Amino acid sequence: MKLGFLLVACAVSVAAQVPSITYTKEFRGSQPPYFSIEVTKSGDLTYKESPTDKQPVTAHMKDAAVSALFDMAEKLNDFRSPLESGLKVAKTGEKTFRYDDGSGKISETVFNYSTNQTAQQLLEKFELIGETERAYLDLERTSRFDKLGVNDSLAEVESLWLRKQLAAPLQFIPLLNRVASHESYMHLARDRAARLRDEIQAAGGVAKTAPAADK
Repeated sequence: MKLGFLLVACAVSVAAQVPSITYTKEFRGSQPPYFSIEVTKSGDLTYKESPTDKQPVTAHMKDAAVSALFDMAEKLNDFRSPLESGLKVAKTGEKTFRYDDGSGKISETVFNYSTNQTAQQLLEKFELIGETERAYLDLERTSRFDKLGVNDSLAEVESLWLRKQLAAPLQFIPLLNRVASHESYMHLARDRAARLRDEIQAAGGVAKTAPAADK
């Protein structure tokens, strides 16, 4: 019992020591009016559309993409310095960059608009991650409750994929398998899902026989 407890404690300790970056955007009247994205240095991604979301979307990002985010954060002094431009520009939402070094030391900065080029680049990266996760949620919804809308959802995922803007492509494989393998979906949607699945798997270097998600 003591050994098991120690192993669990060690695992929790190691997990707690992984640095993370969190981007939060609050913009009343937009859709969604709130979302947050946390990315750990080990590549774990968590997307929420509510501060109290108890079932967030989770995925895993590739090392190169994660390194790029943390490199930009480092250039921004891990958000210890202000980023707000102070210029009189339109309100585009309250944005927060937050850095947690994994040991309890947290730094963050809040802004509406920044002229810092690195901050703009990091903002764009996180906004694209948000697009990926919303495309995922939309495909999950239509695949369960709106089969006629699945092809449109797939078209959005495919568009992001072709523009090389899917933040975590492999998270889509179970959903694509679900659509590709069930005749309740339109033939066009099944073909598109199968093609997209195969392209993502080939690029990700995983087997092409991943099990289908539950219907």
